[in-house]
Amino acid sequence: MAEQVLLTEQKNQVMIVTLNRPEVMNSFNFALLHALRDQVQLIRFDPSIRVVIITGAGDKAFCSGADLKERATLTETQVKTFIYTIRNLFTDIEYLNKPVIAAINGVALGGGTELLLASDIRIAASHATMGLTETRLAIIPGAGGTQRLPRLIGPGKAKELIFTGRRVDTKEALEMGLINQVCEKENLIDSCMKMAEMICETGPIAIEQAKYAINYGLETDKLTGLAIESNAYWVTIPTEDRLEGLAAFREKRKPIYKGK
Repeated sequence: MAEQVLLTEQKNQVMIVTLNRPEVMNSFNFALLHALRDQVQLIRFDPSIRVVIITGAGDKAFCSGADLKERATLTETQVKTFIYTIRNLFTDIEYLNKPVIAAINGVALGGGTELLLASDIRIAASHATMGLTETRLAIIPGAGGTQRLPRLIGPGKAKELIFTGRRVDTKEALEMGLINQVCEKENLIDSCMKMAEMICETGPIAIEQAKYAINYGLETDKLTGLAIESNAYWVTIPTEDRLEGLAAFREKRKPIYKGK
């Protein structure tokens, strides 16, 4: 029977996706990469899913990056294929039309840190550690780390972490803005679900357009970003949800949004 390297569980409008290779610290091999890639594509077009939570099986590791035992068996061409696949996968996650919360349940190294960087919100268990450790293997981050980390915490600190390959604990990660929140490990999924449920109270089209405006606006100058925001706002104006929000406010009740 083939190993089930990826687990999924939908709770109302929240999809929990679990990297399921705890015996190797949930490291990425080709099978896990392909399974996550396929799942992300299914989620993109599933209107019943509003928020995605990505975590790792067990309480030791979120994801330790690439499976180095598999890597040692790959040809140079296969390594290039792996890097191309994981880089595109993490970009798909970053630009997914739904918010992605990384539930960091333990060690996140290399590609594990790059996965949480591609997520929108990062919540970590108090014992978690993170780091882009690739330079210690005489390579560099290849799944977006050199681009996403400096955009998140600033180039100076990002260069320090990448050049030294050192790990950081949750206290330092929170201080530098690498993560949004820290909680005890037994409360991690509940904390992520609480955040997800708050998001699910909002308008689906509004969230999609807000994420679009933020992601694309960050890659350009402010005036162009404002134009992107303006166009994203226009998308929300003719929606039924916008009228429902106004009606609910007027009637002092919770809105019922349908994503229309």
